[in-house]
This record gives sequence, C-alpha cells and structure tokens, in this order.
Amino acid sequence: MFRYVPLAALMIAAAPATAQQGDLAAVQRHLQGVTTMTAAFSQTDRTGKVLTGTLTWKQPGNIRFQYEKGVPLLIVAEGGALTFIDYSVRQVQRWPIRNSPLGVLLDPKRDITRFAKLVPGGADDRIVSVAARDPQHPEYGTITLVFVRNAAAPAGLMLQGWVALDSQNNRTTIRLSNQRFGVPVAANAFKWNDPRRSTARN
Repeated sequence: MFRYVPLAALMIAAAPATAQQGDLAAVQRHLQGVTTMTAAFSQTDRTGKVLTGTLTWKQPGNIRFQYEKGVPLLIVAEGGALTFIDYSVRQVQRWPIRNSPLGVLLDPKRDITRFAKLVPGGADDRIVSVAARDPQHPEYGTITLVFVRNAAAPAGLMLQGWVALDSQNNRTTIRLSNQRFGVPVAANAFKWNDPRRSTARN
C-alpha cells in the first residue's frame, strides 16, 4: 500500500537521474500492456471546479469518462475520434484522437520516446512523471502522465493521473483511484446517445 501523495507533488517528484534509465521504456511497456482498466476519477479544471466519475479504458483507442449523476457531460474516445457531449445544451464536439493530449494513452503503438521525456524532480524514486507533446503540432497541447511504481501493475507502473494543458494553457488535472486492470468491458461501453437526434441522456 502506497501512502497518499498530492498530485502537485507527484508532478514535480521524479526518480533521480541514476534511477531514470529505462523508465521511459517502462511507460511504453505499461501503455502496451494495458488491455482494459477501470478507475474512479476526479477532474479539476483551471477554475478549481471538481467533478468526479468513472473511467473505462480499453486498448487500443477507447476511453469513457462517465461523470457523476447530475452532470450532463460525457467524454468518449472510439473509432479514432474523441467526442465531448454536453447534454444540457445538446452539443457534440469531435476531433481526431491524435490531436488530443489523450492520444498518448490511446495509441500504444506510438514510440513515445519521439515526443515524450521524463520530468526531472525530487528524490522520491517511486514516482515516474512523463511529459508528452508533439513538437510539430503545439496546438494539440501537452500532457504529463504521473505513475507510481507498483509491481502488481503492467510494467510495474500504476497510472495515478495526468495534467493536460491545451493550446490556450488551460489546465485540467485528473487523479485516479481504485485502478483495476484486465476487467471485462462490454462491447457497447463506448457507445453514446447523440442529443442532436434524441432527448435521451447518457
């Protein structure tokens, strides 16, 4: 059992240089080793507003952020696209996954050594932080993935969350808990109701 570490501390605490060799490769192996994962998440935006919900992740290319009851939002990645649905105003926005910071999570075949680097930091060698951005497309934003070493997780790393910055420097922080790997995921887990054609809710 690991002690609680605030995400802000995780962001600035990475393994010392002597322990960093192979960590980026381990992150790559983790992303390739995940078949499915579920977790509880909390999301904090740039204003400090916090929303919670359940994350469902299935490789390759599928993720669902199911927000808590009463929040009319849904984020789903499937079929190469990331979709944001706001049921309160019947609005749908879609863009290619590769154009989103989440692309680093959802395409395990990508060689992350070409666009990601370890974040240098303090002396807590349990923590591995990796910052990823496409230097050819800064408008896609950046993402910093935060892992804690855990022998029970794929490649010995447990994804704790991430911090995403969009091209306007808006920050969104995701913290995960109760991570479970290799769990069954229904075939329709990444389907969603289009509010433009229906009054149905997610």
